[in-house]
Amino acid sequence: GEARAGRPREEGPRRLSAAAMAGFVRELERRGGPALRLEQRAAGGVGCVVWDAALVLAKFLETGACPLARRDVLELGAGTGAVGIMAATLGANVTVTDLEELQELLMVNIENNKHLVTGSVRAKVLKWGEDVTEFQPPPDYILMADCIYYEESLEPLLKTLKDLTGPDTCVLCCYEQRTMGKNPEIERKYFELLQMDFELEKIPLDKHDEEYRSEDIHIVTIHRKQT
Repeated sequence: GEARAGRPREEGPRRLSAAAMAGFVRELERRGGPALRLEQRAAGGVGCVVWDAALVLAKFLETGACPLARRDVLELGAGTGAVGIMAATLGANVTVTDLEELQELLMVNIENNKHLVTGSVRAKVLKWGEDVTEFQPPPDYILMADCIYYEESLEPLLKTLKDLTGPDTCVLCCYEQRTMGKNPEIERKYFELLQMDFELEKIPLDKHDEEYRSEDIHIVTIHRKQT
């Protein structure tokens, strides 16, 4: 069509359709080299933009507080894949997981950033509450950014966490404390249920990345209670 007349020829039809689907790109700068380029989707569910909690967690990983090189890492509710891909640039072997409808976006972002990855990264479908056999043995780390929204997903999420964690798995959960509507209640219920099986510890703000931090975004480490 007319609108594309100004585009350079070499883009070709395949790249154009990809570009037409693309939402907008979020650059996430890294301490150790070129920025991550993360495509987002302007339409669709909650998984299609890089939320602030994902930025805070991705940048926290860069502080080196948790050694990631050659560690097995699983991200739950990965969305754009920002956090998991950052972990892969730090040498981790990462599986980013989300629902079927987000796989295409995850693949695009893995492809766009693969030259920065020093570990490995792949995307897989994982629906909370369902069988996790293919994700065994338990990973060293599980990453979660802003996964607590919906009351109906609390129980399946907790089941998945219990099924996936071994005695040595460290879960890093980053969330934005929201004060509106049912959010505080859902949050309280989540942490209450979590504490039945897990020990929680908040990472102090001064340990977060000095720039990517906020009073209302928390990072909590979660470990299985030792029986």
